[in-house]
Amino acid sequence: MEYVVVKWLHILSSTFLFGTGIGSAFYMLLTSLSRDVRATAVVVRHVVLADWLFTTPTIIIQPLTGFYLIHLAGYPLTSRWIMWTIALYLLAGACWLPVVWLQIRMRGFAQDAVKAGTELPPIYWRYLRYWVLLGILAFLALVVVFYLMVAKPA
Repeated sequence: MEYVVVKWLHILSSTFLFGTGIGSAFYMLLTSLSRDVRATAVVVRHVVLADWLFTTPTIIIQPLTGFYLIHLAGYPLTSRWIMWTIALYLLAGACWLPVVWLQIRMRGFAQDAVKAGTELPPIYWRYLRYWVLLGILAFLALVVVFYLMVAKPA
């Protein structure tokens, strides 16, 4: 029973992590590309909030439940699929940290543009490009992690 509960928590938190990430990326990118400064300011503010409410807790829950599942199932940490999972999860996290910083800065740029009644500044668009590239890399890493978790190849 313990294994099932921990596995359920692991799967549920991975769903929140992946769902929040892809949903936030979708809305933030499309709203930014609309060039509607007011809408962008609201959406970026909500994306930053979603990261704190959903992504941050799941980033903590994932390794805790994952390592506990490894322990309960008796898999050796030296299994290739586990080592690759850990490496790719760390890569996704290494992408996420600058993404959060970029989002916070972009939120400020958008809020400033609304107050000034101007368009989004060029730095917003530069940061958006970095944000998209890092997001794609993190997304691909997590897709492979999902595969490894399901297939558990030798």
